[in-house]
Amino acid sequence: MTFSKKGMYRYRILALVFLATTINYFDRSILGVMAPTLQKLFSWTNSDYASIVVAFKIAYGLGLLFVGGLIDRWGTRIGYTVSIAVWSVFGMLHAIVSPAFSLLGFKIVRFGLGIGESGNFPAAIKTVAEWFPKKDRAFATGIFDASTSIGAILAPFVVGAIVTVDGKNWQIPFLFTGVLSAIWIFLWLKTYHPPHVHPKVSKAELEYITSDSAEENEEKIPWVKILPKRETWAFALTTVTDAVWWFYLFWGAKFLTEQFGMDISSIGLPFLIIFLMADAGSLLGGLASGALIRKGWSINKARKITMLVCAIIILPVSFVPVLANQWLAVFLIGLGAAGHQSWSINGYTLVSDVFPKKAVASVTGVGKMVGVVVAILADLALGAVLDTANNSGYFWAFVIAGVSYITFLGFIHLLMPKMTPLDGTLQHIEGA
Repeated sequence: MTFSKKGMYRYRILALVFLATTINYFDRSILGVMAPTLQKLFSWTNSDYASIVVAFKIAYGLGLLFVGGLIDRWGTRIGYTVSIAVWSVFGMLHAIVSPAFSLLGFKIVRFGLGIGESGNFPAAIKTVAEWFPKKDRAFATGIFDASTSIGAILAPFVVGAIVTVDGKNWQIPFLFTGVLSAIWIFLWLKTYHPPHVHPKVSKAELEYITSDSAEENEEKIPWVKILPKRETWAFALTTVTDAVWWFYLFWGAKFLTEQFGMDISSIGLPFLIIFLMADAGSLLGGLASGALIRKGWSINKARKITMLVCAIIILPVSFVPVLANQWLAVFLIGLGAAGHQSWSINGYTLVSDVFPKKAVASVTGVGKMVGVVVAILADLALGAVLDTANNSGYFWAFVIAGVSYITFLGFIHLLMPKMTPLDGTLQHIEGA
């Protein structure tokens, strides 16, 4: 990373992206933490709970399909603002759902939450592409992606401090993020402008930001034009493993409760361990590929070798369901989460490594939508198996979680063996 005299205004922007993603994951994680309690309070079956989770993911997937394109058109300043405003409103609406209509009510508000939250990662990754050179993007992505774990860590502690085991005060955690979101929107609108027109960005810092990027014209690229590109589908394969991350997030508390007898008052420490390890993975994964690029490795080799190491580290999570020791299980889940985060941030940078900046949000949206579809199918299957065959569903979920990364990496390399950059018309840049 280069600090020195070039200026560091880009890190103010990154700090706001970090805060937005923290709020995003706090909102997203509350339901998973309270799942065992709400399931008893409202008499949901596992399939009922799966359908609520799926409602969020359907909206999230649909949103990714078009919200990324809207952010490319509107720009990150307005696009990000609209996104966080929508998800915050629906996050708070959870608190007014009537117990008599809890299943339908939660499906509706989770759907709205999913639409709003679908804008976060396209906007965040586009922001990093606008404000950081390629050699720093994995590290910058690792920093903001680490905030997903911060949000997931905060959720069990806030919930545990407010909500009783029998579900009293369950509404209050859903109201927390409204004030935080309002503060964020104020700071974002006050702080953010594109770097080339920002009055507080020095000439030296702007030159550094654009030091390894080609100049682009202002012509927009419709998202339908990115669909035929092999590079789009290579990135989409990196996001299929999001189903694993969401399994930890939405089903992790239920697994630990059913396997080891934990409850809402004791789940905080396991989540702290798991997601602190995930944070370490985010930062180390970004540092690793960036360091390899600085040593002279090609971007292609640096990203893929880092992802290969991640895939190998994740393999032991397959053994979690057969373990008798809860803390060893928590450690292996944490190791899987760390590997996933490192894999994920290097996967995100593949988009800005290959595509022009003006297409980054669109490609990110389409790719992550594919991951959401897979996650929906996984939720439906897991909920059905848990209702009919008890906990055997967790066995297969963890086995798939362990082996999927190394499998998909092989297909990613086949689709995009050289990671040749594309120009503003999505043609390969010769000699790049």
